[in-house]
Amino acid sequence: MEKALEKLKTEMDGDKNNKYVQVVGEFLIEYLNNNPQAAEQILAEGKTIKGSLVEMKEEARKHQVDGCGVLTDQEGFEVALKYFEIEQGAPVVSKLVTKNSNDFDVSLDDFLS
Repeated sequence: MEKALEKLKTEMDGDKNNKYVQVVGEFLIEYLNNNPQAAEQILAEGKTIKGSLVEMKEEARKHQVDGCGVLTDQEGFEVALKYFEIEQGAPVVSKLVTKNSNDFDVSLDDFLS
């Protein structure tokens, strides 16, 4: 697993200005930490974070409307796993997607007091 983490971090360090490489790289690191059995697929020859971004672009292009095609974070991460040929049974949930979901937490009592 360490070699797979090193591979991801090396690609991320080599392209620090590409926020997409950083986000997908962080997701894959998180995924790998929770699923160490996926290390072999991450280490596959020729498979890169940038390669997964190309796959995401192609997938978004298939669903474009009026020349604009986008994916949700969830869909993008699933495409990345598929690109690396990682089988996942349950939907992909990432802290990267959910970490800000509780930022706005108020109750009616907060306004009445």
